[in-house]
Amino acid sequence: MMTETQQTYDEKAQQLRRLTQELVAAGRRDLLLKAIGVPLLEELRIEAARGKLSRLVITKDYRFWLADYGKEVELQPVHKAVYLLFLAHPEGIEFKQLAEYRDELTRYYLQTARWMDREKVVESVGHLVNPLDNAINEKCSRIKKVLTELMDEYSASYYIISGHTKKHIAGRVWYERLKVITLPRELVIDETK
Repeated sequence: MMTETQQTYDEKAQQLRRLTQELVAAGRRDLLLKAIGVPLLEELRIEAARGKLSRLVITKDYRFWLADYGKEVELQPVHKAVYLLFLAHPEGIEFKQLAEYRDELTRYYLQTARWMDREKVVESVGHLVNPLDNAINEKCSRIKKVLTELMDEYSASYYIISGHTKKHIAGRVWYERLKVITLPRELVIDETK
């Protein structure tokens, strides 16, 4: 049985649905958008995408599968290494601080490219962690391109490595420009561990 509060919320939702239909029928989507507001509309679109997110399975041989979509995310070993690094750090990483993650990134790259020469891996990681080199941006762009070809833009926004800015105030204002993967980690199944 529904509580009184729940019944009231259900009634409000029905009333909102009816009012929305009336505004749409009258051709007044502008008023509907004004009432809802763009930030809330964006949140609602993201919430709708969340309901269709797939589990990301990383197999023992480092293949990436979107299990619920039945699709493989086909990436080169270097892209997989970058992705694994950001998955391992849900708090985010600033690109300019990547050098602090050199050893971890090298380890992921060696695991995903077992056939590759260690010296080439180390050299490649050097480019990725160099703040004056564009290599990390190129790798993240490639990852984004592959993911957006497999799903809609809002679902993809959870899987890609994207920007998140944190504002800090401690005597002065400064910003942390973190890169993160916002996919809920309960949807990540890592069979390599």
